[in-house]
Amino acid sequence: MTTASICILIAIIAYLLIVLFIGFHFADKNESTSDFYLGGRKLGPLVTAMSAEASDMSSYLLMGLPGLAYLSGICDVGWTVIGLAAGTYLNWLFTARRLRRYTHVTGSYTLPQFFSQRFRDKQNILAAIAALIIIVFFIPYTASGFAACGKLFSSLFGVDYMTAMIVSAVIIVAYTAAGGFLAASTTDFIQSIIMTFAILFVLIFSTVSAGGISAVMENAKALPGYLSMSATYTEAAGATPYGPLTILSTLAWGLGYFGMPHILLRFMAIEDENKLKLSRRVASVWVVVAMAVAVLIGVAGRALSDGGLIPQLTGADSETIIVRIADFLSGFGILPALIAGLVLAGILASTMSTADSQLLAASSSVSQNLLLETFRLKISEKASMRFARLTVIVIAVLGVFIARDPNSSIFGIVSFAWAGFGASFGPVVICALFWKRTTLSGAVAGMVAGGVAVFAWKYLIKPMGGIFGIYELLPAFLIGLAAIFIVSLLTPAPDREITEEFELVRAGGALEHR
Repeated sequence: MTTASICILIAIIAYLLIVLFIGFHFADKNESTSDFYLGGRKLGPLVTAMSAEASDMSSYLLMGLPGLAYLSGICDVGWTVIGLAAGTYLNWLFTARRLRRYTHVTGSYTLPQFFSQRFRDKQNILAAIAALIIIVFFIPYTASGFAACGKLFSSLFGVDYMTAMIVSAVIIVAYTAAGGFLAASTTDFIQSIIMTFAILFVLIFSTVSAGGISAVMENAKALPGYLSMSATYTEAAGATPYGPLTILSTLAWGLGYFGMPHILLRFMAIEDENKLKLSRRVASVWVVVAMAVAVLIGVAGRALSDGGLIPQLTGADSETIIVRIADFLSGFGILPALIAGLVLAGILASTMSTADSQLLAASSSVSQNLLLETFRLKISEKASMRFARLTVIVIAVLGVFIARDPNSSIFGIVSFAWAGFGASFGPVVICALFWKRTTLSGAVAGMVAGGVAVFAWKYLIKPMGGIFGIYELLPAFLIGLAAIFIVSLLTPAPDREITEEFELVRAGGALEHR
């Protein structure tokens, strides 16, 4: 092993030891499943903001977005970023405060639990469906994070992809199963700092190495459609038109935020709803800067490849662009090699910060919402905690199995899971919080219709091409929303108890835990 590789490994190991320490530090602070899954609603505004965005900006921030920009230019990824930035801000602005208030009133600490309490679903049908949807879409979402870790170590050190992925998964599971939500949120906060340093340094280094801003821009201009917002670049065909309907469907990425359980949990966990304004501002600024820098890294990385400084990348390999840049950086001496290690730790951070939150959300769905609430198993609090931790491990194993193919696209996996959550939960969350007339039957219909529509559009309708070749989130979201409105209006209005609670939450009055 070279000196550079040793320095990189030292930096990465140091980072991993820190997150493991945090996980086991919080292990004794979880006295109940509520603490394990929601941290006792004790998060401060900065940790709330940065852990929400770190858990949101998964491996696609440091691998998916730069890789897409590297291959096709700024159009596809640019409209995606605009949609995500708008969705982030609107979700914090409209959803955060009311969801925090509503879940406090109903005593809910998971999203499926909130759905059941909001609509007084005594049979827990809605919670059971929501839990199953979380399991279906979060396991592949978690798999994308494990795949990112495998690609990182495999391309950098030449180790076996499966071995690298399994070791990474074991570390993530260890601190998540030990420390629960508080460990995940605290490590997410630290990881967001590391991610910020990583992307800023990589952008500056790659731009300077490519010959400066002018050289990077000249290289991009030489590629047909690369810098256009109405066309994408492909090696075979050059500039390919990017029409208004495609732009609209790409902007629809922003709709996904309203249904993301691991992000919505942060809203529920803040200690004081009045601090959400600060959280919103911090989160919105960070996410815009982070995504813009990630896209620019892809553009600068393309210049490095075309200049012969790093290898040319094709297909899914383009998602390792930051790894290649860090490897290039490590050849300049011991200090640059240590910095390269921190950059690569940033990739791990982006992956782990999402995977830990997803594991917790999926675990809560299995152990809390399905077994304890739906099937009404009678077990002690201590046994419930053990089962929660066991569920984290089982879900991680399934994620590793799904991610066993090293050629799988991180961006592709994330985009499908994102659509699934956005269409299944987004319309229900919005209507539950803002439309008093929403009924239990309407919520069930919307959730099922949105989830089914994602699969139907992705695998049956989208392959037809033409106007149907759009991102499945947009049509599925609209179908779910329409189902809620139609079924709610066709079924009896909610009981007085439900509507009075809705009015109290909307008014922001003094609300007591039910």
